[in-house]
Formats: sequence, C-alpha cells, structure tokens
Amino acid sequence: MEASTLRLDASWVDYLLIAIYFAFVLSIGLVARRSVSTSLDFFLSGRSLPAWVTGLAFISANLGAVEIMGMSASGADLGMPTFHYYWIGAIPAMLFLAVVMMPFYYGSKVRSVPEFMLRRFGPGAHLVNSISFAIAQVLIAGVNLYLLATIINTVLGWPILVSTVVAAVVVLSYITLGGLSAAIYNEVLQFFVIVAALTPLTVLALNKVGGWDGLTAKMTAAGNEGQLSSWPGTSLTQFDSPVWSVVGIIFGLGFVLSFGYWTTNFVEVQRAMASKDMNAARRAPIIGSFPKMFIPFVIILPGMIAAVIVPELSKYKANGGTGGNVTYNDSLLLLMRDLLPNGLLGVAIAGLMAAFMAGMAANISAFNTVMSYDIWQTYVQKDKPDEYYTSFGRWATVVATVIAIGTSLFAGQYSNIMDYLQTLFGFFNAPLFATFILGMFWKKMTPAAGWTGLVAGTLAALFVAILSQDALGAASIGALPLGGQGAAFVAAGAAFVVDIVISVVVTQFSRAKDEAALRGLVYSLTPKADLAGEPVAHAWQSPVKLAGLSLVCVIVLNVIFR
Repeated sequence: MEASTLRLDASWVDYLLIAIYFAFVLSIGLVARRSVSTSLDFFLSGRSLPAWVTGLAFISANLGAVEIMGMSASGADLGMPTFHYYWIGAIPAMLFLAVVMMPFYYGSKVRSVPEFMLRRFGPGAHLVNSISFAIAQVLIAGVNLYLLATIINTVLGWPILVSTVVAAVVVLSYITLGGLSAAIYNEVLQFFVIVAALTPLTVLALNKVGGWDGLTAKMTAAGNEGQLSSWPGTSLTQFDSPVWSVVGIIFGLGFVLSFGYWTTNFVEVQRAMASKDMNAARRAPIIGSFPKMFIPFVIILPGMIAAVIVPELSKYKANGGTGGNVTYNDSLLLLMRDLLPNGLLGVAIAGLMAAFMAGMAANISAFNTVMSYDIWQTYVQKDKPDEYYTSFGRWATVVATVIAIGTSLFAGQYSNIMDYLQTLFGFFNAPLFATFILGMFWKKMTPAAGWTGLVAGTLAALFVAILSQDALGAASIGALPLGGQGAAFVAAGAAFVVDIVISVVVTQFSRAKDEAALRGLVYSLTPKADLAGEPVAHAWQSPVKLAGLSLVCVIVLNVIFR
C-alpha cells in the first residue's frame, strides 16, 4: 500500500479535538463493559435498546468506507446517478426489512441471520452462509481499516502500515471491552460527529462553486452535463443503452444488490435485533431511513463539487481517471484541505475517523457473533458454559482485526472503492437474498436446495466477475464488455437468477421439511398474530404507517432530482 502524498495542514487545535473524540470512544467501551454479564449481552446487547438508538446505529454501521469515501468518490466520478445507491438501492429494501422480514428475525429469537438459515434449511445452508459471511466481513472490515489508515497517514504522515495497526488497535479495544453495546453507542455518537463534520464542508463547497447553478455551469463546461441527471444513469452502469441502464439499476441495484444487502446482511440486522421488543426492532430500519435519504447531500454532492473546483481532481477526471497523484477516493480530503479552517478541520478529520471506525466495528462485531454462535458453538464446542462463548467472542474479535489488517492490502488497488465493495456484495449478498426470499415464501423449498443454491449463485457471480474487465483487478480477463459497477450489477443479477433456478430444480428431487417445523420461518405457515408485534399507543409508532411516510418522502426526492 502506497502512502498518500496529500497532507492536511492540521494545527494543535485539530489534534486536541481528535484526541478528545478518541477519549470518548474508549470511555464508552469501558462503561459498556459493566453491562456485559452474559453472551447475549456481549453479542446482542441483551435485546434491551430503544428503537431510536438501534435506528441510528443501523445507519451509522453502514456509514463507513462504503458511504464516506466510496460514495464521494462515485459522486466525483459519476455524478448524480450515484444517488441511486440511496433512493433506489437502500430505502425500499430497508422498509421491506422492517415491515416483512424483521418479524421473522425477531419473533424466532434467533441470534443471527445464519441461525435463521439453520432453522429453515438445516446445517448445509447454515454452514455455507456462516463461512461466506465471515469471509465477507473481514474483507469489508479491511476496506474500512485501509481508509482509516489513509486518514492517519494524511494527517500525521505516519507510514500506512503503522497507521493501519494503530487504527485497528483503537477499534479492537472498545469492541473487546463492551461488545455490541459499545459498538452501538459509539455508532450513535459517530453518527452525530459525521453529520457535524460533513455539513459545514458541504455548505462551504457549495458557496465556493457558486451554488447549484455554478456547479451545473462548471460540469457542463467540462462536458459532464449528462452526470447532472440521475436517469438513465449510464455513467453508473457503463451500459451504452439507456434502456438496459435503467434495467440494470432497477433490477441489479434496486432489487438484487439492495435487498440482498439490507435484508440479509447480519451487520445491519444485528442492530435491529438488539431492540427491546418486536415493534422497536421493526421501527429501527424505518427510523434510520429518514436520515439515510438525505445523506447523499453531504457525501455525494461534495464529491461532485470537488471534481470541478479542485485542480488536481478535475485534471484527473479530464484524463479519464488516470495519471496524477490523486484518485477519486481523495475527493473529500482535497475539499477539506482547500476549504476548512483549523478547528473545523479537526472536526472533519474526527468525523472521517468516526465513519471508518463505525464501519469496521460493525463488521467485526457481526463477525465475532457468527464465529462464536454459528460456527464454534454449533460445530466445534457445543455444550460449554455461557462465559466460554463470551470469552471466545473476544478472541474472535482479535483474530478478525488481525485478518482485516491483511485484507486491507486489497482495498488499495482500487481508485474507486465502490467498485470493490459492490463486487463483494454480488458474491455474498445476492445469492443469500435469493435463497432467503424463496425459502421464506415457498414452503416446499428443501434443505438441499438451500445450500446448493447458495453455492451455485456465488460461483455464478465469481464467473461473471472474472470475465469482466476490472471487477477483480488483475484477476479479471476482460472477455465480457463489462466494467466498473455495471459489472457488479450483472454479477449480482447472475447470482440471483442462478440461485433461484438451481434451488427450484433441486427442490424437485429432494425432500422438504415437515410443515410443523416451519412455523415462524415461512410466511404462509406462520399465524399473523405471531408477526403483529405489540399494540402501539400512537399512530407514529406503527411500523407500517411510519414506513409509508418514508416511502412517500423518497418518491418525492426521486421525482425532484430525476
């Protein structure tokens, strides 16, 4: 990994603000440790947290490298089509999770998404899902860790490897101390720090470029006026046909990748499962959807502005994303360098560190839960005392952090980190969603179909990625005219379709589970009373009504910024 040549002119005020923030982070871990007495406390916060806390943590857990650096990079590279990752590729799936799927997760009292797979399909699908999920988390944790290390390198000038180890130790400390509670309360803190950091940067950037009219004029003058419209989004998909671009966005991103990520990814679901009751668990993703739909204005918009007002970046874009000493991943850092005075710079640096720690902590806390419950307890050591699994979870946290230091090496190969992340989601989330949704609504689907569909879908995504131009970096052979995030969309679609087809075929030649064993796991076999949750005192507490309001808001945003 190469060290960045970019340096931020931080003063003692900025360093003081950063030090205060890190002190808060570690103190939360120390306080949270006092409430950890069982493995359920360590891995799921004792299922005791209010909806507003788990709702903000639900969003903050995702507000890591994927959002901050990846989305700002995509904003600089692709423009407004990047908004689809939120309004098409997140909100609908989050609402579906809340209204349809959370009753099954929370009502069944499973401790993880793979454990739900164990009850529905048996050990074959469970083991495949557990292993693939664990691999995905250390790979994605490596992304967050790499980007956190680049911030430390940029501010302090420390070598990337040293910065990586220091960043890893901080995250490791508070998760090992306080488990999921420490991660969640830090994520809530980090959410507010991130907003406080990015809002002033966005305002100053807009003022610098001359407002929306100024940005429009500069992008048009640079020949990028097509990036000022979100549809048909050909810059995002890299499909020449506008029709196929829309299909790719709606099916590949809006359905397969989005639903695969938000409804089955235990990193997110774990936060909602820590809620105090069924309705709180259902409201958590909906509460998170409201800030989620406005986050593009403080992440993507600054990236678009950076591409026209930062000389190095505008030159890099004019050269087709080649040459120079910067990449699209540097967009926010370059804006911070050019626009923020000392003091605000310290807040912004702390905000970026907060985002990357939130993302990595979410990956690590989900990893240690699956490793402890779904792999170690289920297949290796079944009948140990409860404190044994809590201790194992802490050691799993250490192991995952060490592995993440290694996987962070891969992240540095991509000038736009979103290309790498979407490729990973296509491998791991798309086939899981296909198996999940088919098994939840089709009672005849068999255990054999569950694990064979997962394996076949993952291999299909891998096959498409290898044949594409750049989805796997040097490992791609370029036989298919697919590149960038369009390749990830096609790979995800292939994984979904192949998984469904193989599952249907295998079901015809294998035996289904008894219907009595599928209550609470299959929609048609579960009494509606089991899914309803507790009565609510006020209309705004109704998950369905709250989800309806969120859906209306996101439709309005899609129309305004089409």
